[in-house]
Amino acid sequence: MSHNTSSPAITLTIAGSEATGGAGAQADLKTFQELGVFGITALTCIVSFDPKDNWNHRFVPVEAQVISDQLEAIQQCYSGQLDTVKLGMMGTPATIDTVAAALKKQDWKNVVLDPVLICKGQEPGAALDTDQALKANLFPLATFVTPNHFEAESLSGMKITTVEDLKTAARKIHDESGAIVLAKGGVRLEGKDAIDIYYDGDQLEVLSAPKIGEVAVSGAGCSLAAAVAAELAKGTTPLDAARTAKAFVTEGIRNRVSSNAPFDALWQGGAAVQAG
Repeated sequence: MSHNTSSPAITLTIAGSEATGGAGAQADLKTFQELGVFGITALTCIVSFDPKDNWNHRFVPVEAQVISDQLEAIQQCYSGQLDTVKLGMMGTPATIDTVAAALKKQDWKNVVLDPVLICKGQEPGAALDTDQALKANLFPLATFVTPNHFEAESLSGMKITTVEDLKTAARKIHDESGAIVLAKGGVRLEGKDAIDIYYDGDQLEVLSAPKIGEVAVSGAGCSLAAAVAAELAKGTTPLDAARTAKAFVTEGIRNRVSSNAPFDALWQGGAAVQAG
């Protein structure tokens, strides 16, 4: 097999399908394509919002064996070429166990964890079990984590109301996990700017962009983590990956897509349009 030297970096996302296309594996693949990496996805669950029930989540897990089969095919196919993975929504403890087992079968340079802690559409007890499994089994494997405001509170065990709080939380999460942290304040902190905190144990950087609207946009978190993974797969430094991801998501929000759902979707093509 001849290897083309200019072939793209290979980037895997293990995530859920989100039927309306704004978030999840769909957002990840679009992000990978825009940033010039070869995107692969293994599906963990299928989510379809229910228009008859206030657009709440309908959640269907993919069987553990089927997840295992997908990862077996991917890892064998790209053995020696695949060293970057993004972890999105898992949804059940069984899924987390299956994914953790597959990840441990090889060495990874970059494991970007978007720690989706609450799966809407699940019973609170099941959601809690999933959170605990995620913290126990996937968190230790992560090299880079991208918690949102709620997840950063949960992982750091503290309330976050200010940018200073977010800095403290990012430090705590890093100290506990050893992972590089990009903690997202987004629209949830007061003020005119959407603030994210980057901390790698050495450097702390405040990434800031003017807020675009006051509501969270579907796909922003997924796309941010996917953009970080894509940049890391290309060999970018973690801080530059975070900066690129922030800019990418900001343009995606600026060029968002509205629909009949009560939320807008980020458009991953926004950054290219802005540059064009």
